[in-house]
Amino acid sequence: MTLQCMGARVGLNGRTLLEGVSATLRPGRFTVILGPNGAGKSTLLSLLSAQRRPDAGQVLLDGHSLAGMSAHKLALRRAVMPQESAVAFDFTVREVVELGRYPHRQRPDANEAGIIAQALASTDVTALAPRIFNTLSGGEKARTHLARALAQVWTARPDGAARWLLLDEPTAALDLSHQHQALGLLQNRARQEGIGIIAVLHDLNLALRYADDALLLASGKIAGFGPVAEVLTPERMANIWGITCTPVKNDQGLLQYLFEPSKG
Repeated sequence: MTLQCMGARVGLNGRTLLEGVSATLRPGRFTVILGPNGAGKSTLLSLLSAQRRPDAGQVLLDGHSLAGMSAHKLALRRAVMPQESAVAFDFTVREVVELGRYPHRQRPDANEAGIIAQALASTDVTALAPRIFNTLSGGEKARTHLARALAQVWTARPDGAARWLLLDEPTAALDLSHQHQALGLLQNRARQEGIGIIAVLHDLNLALRYADDALLLASGKIAGFGPVAEVLTPERMANIWGITCTPVKNDQGLLQYLFEPSKG
């Protein structure tokens, strides 16, 4: 059970966004997509989530092309949290999270209400449930959409097929506490539930703390892919971001970096 990108190329207005990108992602692992601005991170995520088709190459889910799968079938297997998700109507927070269960309406779970309650609690938005979504702060909206995406893939598939959760900068609007809460939650869902988590991140230390694997992009091409600590080496970070990295261990013995601009 894999999600594969094979020789993917994407161009726009004569500019190449991705070129020759190939990677095999596996469920039960938390993979972060990293790279500087304009490296192609969101473009790659849009391919993996079937929101966009490559100009060349293909994306496969369990060996089958995403291009040949119906939107409903895909929605039963994977949930997406984009950078920005506007809500046009005055939905409450609870109603937004309930939208995550819409793909399951033909075969609802016996505990639909319980799933919604657990999803709300998991991202600390239970108290916001009756609030109108459009009145929330940016961070509260992000946590609500994370709960919606989680609700969509909350329970195991009856056929045993892997579930996937794809997120574009899920921590961008969150305060420090909720960043760690959200990423810890995603890490646990990968390890305990076997969900394949794929997230675009910018914070390299958060990636080191919570992710299993890193896919590093630079100028639309893969510059590294594998276990996160092996990909995020001081040499690669100096070359790609122009920063000097000093490795340190935190109180839990986990690798972190102190950053400063490279000299010269």
